[in-house]
Amino acid sequence: MTGKKALHAIIEGRVQGVNFRMATSHAADKIGVFGWVRNKPDGSVEAFFEGDAHSVDEIIKWCHKGPPMASVKNVKLSEDVYTGRYTDFTVRYT
Repeated sequence: MTGKKALHAIIEGRVQGVNFRMATSHAADKIGVFGWVRNKPDGSVEAFFEGDAHSVDEIIKWCHKGPPMASVKNVKLSEDVYTGRYTDFTVRYT
Protein backbone atom coordinates (compact mmCIF):
# COMPACT_ATOMS: atom_id res chain seq x y z
CA MET A 1 0.00 0.00 0.00
CA THR A 2 1.24 3.46 -0.86
CA GLY A 3 2.07 5.68 2.10
CA LYS A 4 0.31 8.92 2.79
CA LYS A 5 2.00 12.31 2.73
CA ALA A 6 1.26 15.94 3.54
CA LEU A 7 3.30 18.93 2.34
CA HIS A 8 3.05 22.67 2.76
CA ALA A 9 4.42 24.63 -0.21
CA ILE A 10 5.34 28.26 -0.90
CA ILE A 11 5.72 28.91 -4.63
CA GLU A 12 7.70 32.01 -5.59
CA GLY A 13 8.20 33.84 -8.87
CA ARG A 14 5.63 35.24 -11.28
CA VAL A 15 2.80 33.18 -9.81
CA GLN A 16 0.02 35.69 -9.18
CA GLY A 17 -2.12 37.07 -11.99
CA VAL A 18 -1.29 34.08 -14.20
CA ASN A 19 -4.11 31.70 -13.19
CA PHE A 20 -1.81 29.74 -10.86
CA ARG A 21 -4.40 29.02 -8.16
CA MET A 22 -7.09 27.74 -10.53
CA ALA A 23 -4.57 25.72 -12.56
CA THR A 24 -3.25 24.20 -9.32
CA SER A 25 -6.78 23.24 -8.34
CA HIS A 26 -7.36 21.54 -11.70
CA ALA A 27 -4.00 19.73 -11.49
CA ALA A 28 -4.71 18.59 -7.93
CA ASP A 29 -8.11 17.23 -8.95
CA LYS A 30 -6.57 15.39 -11.93
CA ILE A 31 -3.70 13.96 -9.86
CA GLY A 32 -5.95 13.11 -6.90
CA VAL A 33 -4.60 15.17 -4.02
CA PHE A 34 -6.54 17.18 -1.47
CA GLY A 35 -5.92 20.47 0.32
CA TRP A 36 -5.96 24.13 -0.68
CA VAL A 37 -4.13 26.95 -2.49
CA ARG A 38 -4.12 30.72 -1.94
CA ASN A 39 -2.27 33.93 -2.84
CA LYS A 40 -0.07 35.54 -0.21
CA PRO A 41 0.38 39.31 0.21
CA ASP A 42 4.09 39.04 -0.69
CA GLY A 43 3.27 37.84 -4.24
CA SER A 44 3.88 34.15 -3.63
CA VAL A 45 1.35 31.33 -3.66
CA GLU A 46 0.85 29.05 -0.66
CA ALA A 47 -0.57 25.55 -0.88
CA PHE A 48 -1.19 22.50 1.28
CA PHE A 49 -1.35 19.07 -0.32
CA GLU A 50 -2.13 15.68 1.16
CA GLY A 51 -2.78 12.24 -0.28
CA ASP A 52 -0.85 9.24 -1.52
CA ALA A 53 2.88 9.97 -1.42
CA HIS A 54 3.29 9.45 -5.18
CA SER A 55 0.41 11.81 -5.97
CA VAL A 56 1.74 14.52 -3.64
CA ASP A 57 5.15 14.18 -5.32
CA GLU A 58 3.44 14.61 -8.72
CA ILE A 59 1.65 17.83 -7.74
CA ILE A 60 4.92 19.21 -6.37
CA LYS A 61 6.60 18.49 -9.72
CA TRP A 62 3.72 20.33 -11.38
CA CYS A 63 4.19 23.32 -9.02
CA HIS A 64 7.79 23.70 -10.17
CA LYS A 65 6.40 24.57 -13.64
CA GLY A 66 2.86 25.83 -13.04
CA PRO A 67 0.56 27.06 -15.79
CA PRO A 68 1.99 28.42 -19.08
CA MET A 69 2.11 32.11 -18.06
CA ALA A 70 3.82 31.43 -14.72
CA SER A 71 7.54 31.69 -14.08
CA VAL A 72 8.34 29.69 -10.96
CA LYS A 73 11.62 30.67 -9.32
CA ASN A 74 11.48 28.62 -6.12
CA VAL A 75 9.28 26.10 -4.30
CA LYS A 76 9.82 25.91 -0.55
CA LEU A 77 8.51 22.71 1.01
CA SER A 78 7.89 21.62 4.55
CA GLU A 79 6.48 18.28 5.61
CA ASP A 80 3.33 18.18 7.68
CA VAL A 81 1.50 15.40 9.47
CA TYR A 82 -0.95 13.56 7.25
CA THR A 83 -4.38 13.66 8.87
CA GLY A 84 -6.80 13.00 6.00
CA ARG A 85 -8.80 16.06 7.07
CA TYR A 86 -9.32 17.27 3.51
CA THR A 87 -11.78 15.60 1.15
CA ASP A 88 -11.37 17.96 -1.80
CA PHE A 89 -9.07 20.67 -3.14
CA THR A 90 -10.12 24.31 -2.79
CA VAL A 91 -8.97 27.74 -3.90
CA ARG A 92 -8.92 30.08 -0.93
CA TYR A 93 -9.55 33.78 -1.42
CA THR A 94 -7.98 35.16 1.77
